[in-house]
Amino acid sequence: MRLEKFLAESGIASRRDAKKYIRAGRVSVNGESVSIPGTPIDPQRDTIAFDGKRVHEKPGKIYLMLNKPAGYVTTARDDWGRRTVMDLVRDIPERIYPVGRLDIDSEGLLLMTNDGAFAHRIIHPSHEITKTYVVWLTGEPSQRDIQQLGEGVEIQDGVTAPATVVQIGAQKGLTQFRVIIHEGKKRQIRRMFHAVGHKVVALKRIQIGSLSLGKLPLGKYRRLTPDEVDALRK
Repeated sequence: MRLEKFLAESGIASRRDAKKYIRAGRVSVNGESVSIPGTPIDPQRDTIAFDGKRVHEKPGKIYLMLNKPAGYVTTARDDWGRRTVMDLVRDIPERIYPVGRLDIDSEGLLLMTNDGAFAHRIIHPSHEITKTYVVWLTGEPSQRDIQQLGEGVEIQDGVTAPATVVQIGAQKGLTQFRVIIHEGKKRQIRRMFHAVGHKVVALKRIQIGSLSLGKLPLGKYRRLTPDEVDALRK
């Protein structure tokens, strides 16, 4: 790797400015000052310093999808000692964190990463990335209830944005719905159905944007492919 590329990827400066710093003698490799841009280095073996301080290689970007089970909180740490989703990715050495949230009683697709810009794009409602859920609830909402849910209902922190709400099944006193939203208010879907008089008894997220949970086993994770990451970014 070229020295200026390493400095740029480590967050010291742009590649153009890194060349200036090298020419100015502010960069050393293994204790020896280097003044020629383009000097080849091995980040795994060489010690690079800028203004006398060692420059560490940034970890690569990590993108995971986890099939979260119920009973886990979607936080990096929990003051109450409850199990967190981090317990399910202990073999990942790099520091990663969950993207958005699924409440403790819900399961399904959860993204995890160390890429802040990627996480912001997924979470922020201005990007309108859809999230698809399968929901089981008590009773059977009327067509008027379903229409209200689709148009938006009043919950404590405001009126929800329009949603797609489609009944897909019913058995043993429970009704099953597919719900698509692009917001991420706390326990939003549970509160939406509560607003029209129905209690959600189970909830599973099955898709974010173009990314589907597929056959990933409960409690397991896998890395996203480059194409999957690009599709979510777009």
